[in-house]
Amino acid sequence: MRVLLITTPVSTHLTPLVPLAWAIRAAGHELLVAGRSDVMAAAASAGLNAVELGGPIDVDEMLVKRLAPGQRPLESWGRPELEQLSNIGRLWMPQTLEVLPRYLETARRFGPDLIIGDTLEYLSLLLGEELGVPVVHHRWGVDPISDQARAAGRDGLREAYERLGLTDLPDPALLLDPCPPSLQLPGITPGAPIRFVPFNGNGAMPEWLRDSRDATADRTRVAVSLGARTLDYHGEGLFRHVVEAFAQMPGVEAVVTVPRTYHDALGPVPAHVRVVEPVPLNLLLDSCAAVVHHGGAGTAMTATLFGLPQLVLPQLADQFWFGERVTEAGAGLSLHDPAEQDDPARVRAALQELLAEPRHAKAAEGLRAEMAGMPSPARVVRDLELLTR
Repeated sequence: MRVLLITTPVSTHLTPLVPLAWAIRAAGHELLVAGRSDVMAAAASAGLNAVELGGPIDVDEMLVKRLAPGQRPLESWGRPELEQLSNIGRLWMPQTLEVLPRYLETARRFGPDLIIGDTLEYLSLLLGEELGVPVVHHRWGVDPISDQARAAGRDGLREAYERLGLTDLPDPALLLDPCPPSLQLPGITPGAPIRFVPFNGNGAMPEWLRDSRDATADRTRVAVSLGARTLDYHGEGLFRHVVEAFAQMPGVEAVVTVPRTYHDALGPVPAHVRVVEPVPLNLLLDSCAAVVHHGGAGTAMTATLFGLPQLVLPQLADQFWFGERVTEAGAGLSLHDPAEQDDPARVRAALQELLAEPRHAKAAEGLRAEMAGMPSPARVVRDLELLTR
């Protein structure tokens, strides 16, 4: 089986699909990632063969230009309405049309039996229709976006699909969903379950983590992972406020992951706060009792996999909906207001509740068990093999 994996031009849109790509390769099939230069580094870090089709779009730069000076997305735009999420795909829609001929040419030469894409990757649907092969889409996690954004795809790609003789944007033959059903948003397009397997980038386990894994009995460890993009989007102040929240929690060790370029911006930190360069979260979380994060799908789903209570500080897009769902499930708390997020006392109170109330840990363990019962990527590959026949 020859599989073409296409992704939208954001590296974190590719990483949730990596474990399925690994399973496809491990089953003896050929797989090629096709995308813009924005995702080439992520493909290489996952050990996947890739072909670059188009230069960088840099969605991060697009977003930063739209922010008010010095304000992070939550401060500039607030929480979006559900309908506003349809605009996400529009960021790269014009550039998508520009590279469609190159994608068609590459797909014809590669000759795939199956095409896989993330849920905003509409070129995959056009290629599948043109080549007569099934297309599978893969969600990232809690998904308020894809149903909303489909209307944008219909409008933005109308000329392209009508040129192919189509009257509408095709649907995928299969939609895979790694989110535990009880955590997923109700009422959205149903998906077929696939167990979440974390790929948080590659990297060696750092020495400090090797040496400290058995040395946390006298102190509760909490991971703080707000994402590199949060800092890029003027989030230094938010990091400082979260770090300050730990100043009056002497029984808690905070491990704050921050790219080296931002370490100086954080300033002095309490003795029991460890600021480290980003490390694959799956190496860190099994020594932790809770996680503070921004609600990004990769971090959120990894924390769910480890059965940890979560404090969510969402900044944009679908992050608010994950915060709501994990709160409703009892496995976490979410602070959606920028004033609350910037109040160390409010952040500290939420953390203390997560760590002290057994119901949060119990609910988080329930989500972990639900996730563990979903079919593995290896099992799903067998279904994909049947789909191509």
